[in-house]
Order: sequence, then structure tokens, then C-alpha cells
Amino acid sequence: MHPNKIPEPPPLARDIALFLDFDGTLVEIAERPQDVRLAPGLAGLLSRRHDDLDGALAVVSGRRLGEIDAFLSPLRLAGSGMHGLEFRKAAGAPAILREADPEVAELRERLKRADPHARGLVIEDKGAGLVLHYRHRPELAGLARDLMAGLLEDLPGLHLLEGKMIVEVKPKHTSKGTSVEMLLSLPPFAGRQPVFIGDDVTDEDGMAAADRLGGFGIKVGEGESVARYRLADVAAVHSWLAGKGAHDKD
Repeated sequence: MHPNKIPEPPPLARDIALFLDFDGTLVEIAERPQDVRLAPGLAGLLSRRHDDLDGALAVVSGRRLGEIDAFLSPLRLAGSGMHGLEFRKAAGAPAILREADPEVAELRERLKRADPHARGLVIEDKGAGLVLHYRHRPELAGLARDLMAGLLEDLPGLHLLEGKMIVEVKPKHTSKGTSVEMLLSLPPFAGRQPVFIGDDVTDEDGMAAADRLGGFGIKVGEGESVARYRLADVAAVHSWLAGKGAHDKD
């Protein structure tokens, strides 16, 4: 099947565990992460779907969970932040941050010495991971990738991810896939069919985990994907979530 001919997903069902990426899936990507805007009514829609699914709805993002909480306030959904480095097992529960990897601290010092700001790149320090942004300067994609890859040469515990206008480094042992696996081991997610919705290459691990564990992925936008289904854009995700409420499967 042609990668852009993946069919649209079936209606949202009550017996799924729903895992949602944030940027590019629930909100349009902005030039700066802090500049994203929530569509009117989105927080209320997510709250209703959370209730329909008896709490089995989570946000799985590269962002810190606190940032997502601020956008979705007063919601504090279950989920995973920083590609699995931060974890919240249920809505309203405290977020737990994994202990920082010492190799991240070493990379942080190397980045400071390399001074990517002087080259037009923007650093985002997530504490447990580091990101170079170049959305404002797309022509710097190669520079961002080569700079970060060079700094990682003797740091075997770290992994480089290339996303939409970013290059991110995180410890190898975590991903959006491990986040899905962890949440599915806990109530209210356990025993449900996992569905992961995301738009970026960093979401492919989450979609693959959902498929491997008896569910499926939904790719947002164009491009090749392991996902079984596709939605055209953020607006289509909102429409799918709204539907006519959550429907029981036949």
C-alpha cells in the first residue's frame, strides 16, 4: 500500500487505551514550543473522552508533563514526558522523573562549549535530555544533526532522535514505546486495546508498541509509518476524538 493511502481509523471505542502525542497531534506545531495554541474546547473534549474511557487516556510527549498540564489546565492527565523519562500513572497523580543520566550532564557541558546559539540554533534543556531547535532556520538542519552527533561519539548511553525541526538526545533505555508498555501494565490501561496517535518519527516507537500489544497506531499527516491508519491533520484528530462520543465495538 502506498504510504499515503493508509485508511482512516474506525470510530473511537470504549474499550481502548488511548495514547496521544501533543505537538503536531493535539496542537499545531509552533516556531517556539511555548507559542502553541489550544483550539477552543480541546481541554473539555479530552476531559469527556477521559471519562468515556474510564480514565484510560494518556498524553505521551517529548515535552515535560508540567508544560502540558499548563496548556490543558485544569486537566492533569496520565502520561509520559520527555520520551519516557517522566511518568504519571494516573490523572491527577504526581509526575515521577527518572534519575538524570550522568552522560546527559557531560553532553550539556559539551554543548555549552560548542555554543550552538552563536550558529543560529536554539537549545532546550529538559534536564534529563537536550534538544536543538532549528524551526526558525530550517537550513540549519544538517548543522544541528552533525553537531549533536559529533558530541555524542563517546557517550554510548545516549540516543539521538531527529524530529520535526529538532534534534534531540535522550538516554537509550526510554522511548514512547516503553511508555506505552509501562502504562498498559497499570490500571485503568491494563487489559485494553492500545491506540497511539502521533505525527512524528519520534512517535513510531509508540505506534509499534501499540501494534505489537494488540492495538494499532494512527499517523497524523503524510509520510511513511508503521501505523495502520491515518488522519490528515490536527483538525482531523479533533474531529475523530469528538465523533459522536465513544462507541462500543461490534
